[in-house]
Amino acid sequence: MTIPMFRVAMAKDAPERAAEVLSSGSIGQGAKVEEFEVGIAAKIGNDRVATVNSATSGLHLALHLLAGADDDGRGEVLTTPLTMEATNWTILANRLRLKWVDIDPATLNVDLDDVARKITPHTRAIVVVHFAGYPVDLDRLREIVDQAEERFGIRPAVIEDCAHAWGAAYRGAPIGSHGNTCVFSFQAIKHLTAGDGGALVLPTDELHRRARRLRWFGIDRTADRLRNPPDVTEWGYKFHMTDINAAIGLANLGPADGVVARHKDNAAFFDRELAGVPGVELTERAPGHDSSFWVYPMKVDDREGFMKRMDEAGIMTGNIHARNDVHTAVREFRTILPGLDRVAPRIVGIPVGSWVTDEQRGYIAETIKAGW
Repeated sequence: MTIPMFRVAMAKDAPERAAEVLSSGSIGQGAKVEEFEVGIAAKIGNDRVATVNSATSGLHLALHLLAGADDDGRGEVLTTPLTMEATNWTILANRLRLKWVDIDPATLNVDLDDVARKITPHTRAIVVVHFAGYPVDLDRLREIVDQAEERFGIRPAVIEDCAHAWGAAYRGAPIGSHGNTCVFSFQAIKHLTAGDGGALVLPTDELHRRARRLRWFGIDRTADRLRNPPDVTEWGYKFHMTDINAAIGLANLGPADGVVARHKDNAAFFDRELAGVPGVELTERAPGHDSSFWVYPMKVDDREGFMKRMDEAGIMTGNIHARNDVHTAVREFRTILPGLDRVAPRIVGIPVGSWVTDEQRGYIAETIKAGW
């Protein structure tokens, strides 16, 4: 039987909780959504939470709130090409231009020196991905944005794509609590799943108020729409979460702590066992960067040969995310990215999740040590 890269982590009582909502007569955005948002806020340490129906919707809404559509065709968003396409397609959906930032081969996160070089007066936002759950250096990023404000008189918004990073922390504080707009994913195979869904975590009360309205057409859901319909001052989207998803999320919210802990424990085992193995290069582990290890990324020589050997051994592997900048749809934005060019053909992930037993992780490590 193959050891999978991904598996859904579902609490035993999740079906019962979802069934209660299904039989309640109220299945849209309601009390369960509010309860889930309170629970998320308590975990992150930030009360300004607005759930949505997917992280993709969350990123779209975040860009709408912070960068806006660009009618003169010059507004840019600095972003990483090493991510799920959803991160970057939301930029295009907001009529903004992609500006690719190179990758730090040590972390697989954005190269912050390249971010600093590429900010211009046209930079509306900077999107960073905590790749595999490993936090970007947010202190250094804040310094870069401060310098841009001094130089250009504009302060680009920072949006953290936290799809991989539930349970991660930077400098001892949970990701989502460092003053930027953050977007989490609760898609099926994430540490915390709601079946599908996501959440925006906002830095100000005003952004939180707008996000809560714009996720549902711009309508104030607290108003009496049947007797006294409220004025819509700003149009919005149909991005809200339902009570069905929230009920599933609530069931998994507590157990997710254990899920993340097991990911981290398995990753620590691989860190010890795979250090110095010929043909394998591990990613960076810097103090203050507490990864949630949604996946365990490595850089290997002869990735095709490595993956073939793992397949033969019944161990699922994958290159996690293909680089986005090679797609035909975004060819006009192509640029030279030497860091990504060096590392992209070598990136591979191995199973690290909560389902991987002590025996299986030992087998994975020994298989890798034996060579390919």
